[in-house]
Amino acid sequence: MGKTLVLTEKPSVGREIARILNCNQKGNGCFIGPKYVVAWALGHLVTLADPESYDEKYKSWKIEDLPMLPPKMELVVMKETSKQFGVVKNLMKSPEIADLIIATDAGREGELVARWIIKKAGWRKPIKRLWISSLTERAIKEGFNHLKPGKEYESLYAAAECRAEADWLVGLNVTRALTCKYNAQLSAGRVQTPTLAMVVERENEIKKFVTKDYWTINAMAKGFTLQWQDHQGQTRIFDKNKADQLLAKISGKAGEVVEVKKEAKKEFPPLAYDLTELQRDANRKYGFSAKTTSSVMQQLYENHKIVTYPRTDSRYISEDIVATIPERLKSVALGPYVDLARSILRNKPIITKRFVDGSKVSDHHAIIPTEQPPTLARLSSEELKIYDLIVKRFLAVLSPAFEYEQTLIKVVINGEGFTAKGKIVKLKGWQKVYEGQSRLGNESDNSDDEDEQNLPEIAKGDTFQNLVVKLKPGKTKPPARHTEATLLSAMEHPGKLIEDQKLREAMDQSHGLGTPATRAEIIEKLFNSFYMSRQGKEIVPTSKGIQLIGLVPAELKSPVLTARWEQQLTEISKGKVQSQSFLTGIRGYTTQLVSTVIGSSQTFKHDNLTRNKCPECGKYLLQVKGKKGEMLVCQDRECGYRKGISQVSNARCPECHKKMEIKGEGDNKLFSCVCGYREKLSSFTKRREAEKGNLNKKDVSKYLQNQQDSGLINTALADALAKLKK
Repeated sequence: MGKTLVLTEKPSVGREIARILNCNQKGNGCFIGPKYVVAWALGHLVTLADPESYDEKYKSWKIEDLPMLPPKMELVVMKETSKQFGVVKNLMKSPEIADLIIATDAGREGELVARWIIKKAGWRKPIKRLWISSLTERAIKEGFNHLKPGKEYESLYAAAECRAEADWLVGLNVTRALTCKYNAQLSAGRVQTPTLAMVVERENEIKKFVTKDYWTINAMAKGFTLQWQDHQGQTRIFDKNKADQLLAKISGKAGEVVEVKKEAKKEFPPLAYDLTELQRDANRKYGFSAKTTSSVMQQLYENHKIVTYPRTDSRYISEDIVATIPERLKSVALGPYVDLARSILRNKPIITKRFVDGSKVSDHHAIIPTEQPPTLARLSSEELKIYDLIVKRFLAVLSPAFEYEQTLIKVVINGEGFTAKGKIVKLKGWQKVYEGQSRLGNESDNSDDEDEQNLPEIAKGDTFQNLVVKLKPGKTKPPARHTEATLLSAMEHPGKLIEDQKLREAMDQSHGLGTPATRAEIIEKLFNSFYMSRQGKEIVPTSKGIQLIGLVPAELKSPVLTARWEQQLTEISKGKVQSQSFLTGIRGYTTQLVSTVIGSSQTFKHDNLTRNKCPECGKYLLQVKGKKGEMLVCQDRECGYRKGISQVSNARCPECHKKMEIKGEGDNKLFSCVCGYREKLSSFTKRREAEKGNLNKKDVSKYLQNQQDSGLINTALADALAKLKK
């Protein structure tokens, strides 16, 4: 009987599975055991072929060659990981290997990683699937005891392949069309363009907004405040004369209580986290980017094994997880969570349909802690913050409702109506989890300050003398700029932007723009392409981003069609829609987009033009900022001249400790810092030589580690853009 090949997505997961399966012999790019051989990919080993693979003419970007619509999309082995592909292919060809277990990430993209390798290597033997939601030893062992037939996941693979091909067709064609038409480095994509359009649209709303003055009237009684309201419940007065008249009418007059209404209210716990909601909260509370939260979650899931699968779009758990809840509570009953976790265990966790609903769980359930107790001391500060959010949300979901008595008082002063609200807490319930911090997790963010007033005992018919009445000025505010938290919400529910009610309702049922797994990458890509920038927590579109949205076809800006494609991909993954009909639609859409771009009469103006002329063609150079510093590049793509003007170094400023830039050439090289510090290269070198004697091994190792460039996620579109001459 032959051995089973287990294919994982990353070496770290491969090592862990190999340990559990007793594969203790280290092979070349694999671990070998008596029954199993564990090998791994390094992310994607296989990708869609570049345009030039189909035709030599595509090596140069020409508008007349568009659209590029290969009859059949081809797969190629990625050069940078070809060695590991060779290892996996040789194992697959080995007569010793009888069957294969796909153990890549349990999601759409993980399926694609494995299936493309399988297809390219020509594997024909049986396939099984390991589908797990956490990487604890117990979860892995249970997963191997309940392997699924590979056939069950063929529809998921079809959806993943459709997603990749759609992004290739739309992204590469429209990017080439825009770049050739306007002779500028412009890119577009199926998801990134409607996302950018939402940021630009918000900026336009802010620019058009006209601030208006308004006034409110407050009446201070003993220990609480009453607010004026008209018959429609409006509190703002936009006419100063009217405000003054009202103030004169009620000043010095007594108030009579005409109604006291007491109502018992319950506020249920927020739902458990999916990735998008967690990214929103981490951005609101800590200013983390969606990308940072995703990376930290991957560490907590993969390395520490203390949280469940992160890239989920469900906020519920299935019935089979309920039996594990006590053990998960015991695992988090330490440090700051000990009292809360023990209290929930003592009183029995509250299990309701707001948490347990298998019908609302797709590939993976909500993000919750695993049964593995964490070593909090081993977590970085970012990991601790994200883990804290997850544990507290888990504890909140299992806690009782927050109960309070709401009191509404209506008072009439000389014919004018005033109200005051107050609440008396009866049971803190889930809010106990968030004591001492802002009520993060309470999804009703519109609570008014007046709701929190403590009201004295008041009865109908009571009167108030000597009321202090004040006019309070205010100004209307423009809509707030998007933060990553609000942009994630807009991507998840783009239906809110659609006027047609039926279409809006349909959109609310859809999956929005992108998936929880891809939204962070899309946002990050828009920053890296200089279409938008961060100003504190706010996202501001650049001139380049605003112009791009003016140049791209209207269909590509609208979230409607893109979200519908995403909905179709979900249907394909469930086997309800044929992939061929989806791709036929995408091909037609691509042809239409390209012809719209080519037929446009608009122009693009570079906002980063310098007064320096290109030494090769005489056109003015553009100043661009890259990851490694600033450079001057020719605005004509055909020319391709470029020259570095500054480079970000890993040397820290001795005054403010920020990274310094290196400017100038030869002996004139100069280190400069944003704080104003300047230092010649010669004096910097002398200073470093003097410091060398004080460096220990740890410092040297840390410095070298910092020098390494971080790898970029490889996509067909990113590859194509990398080849583009600026």
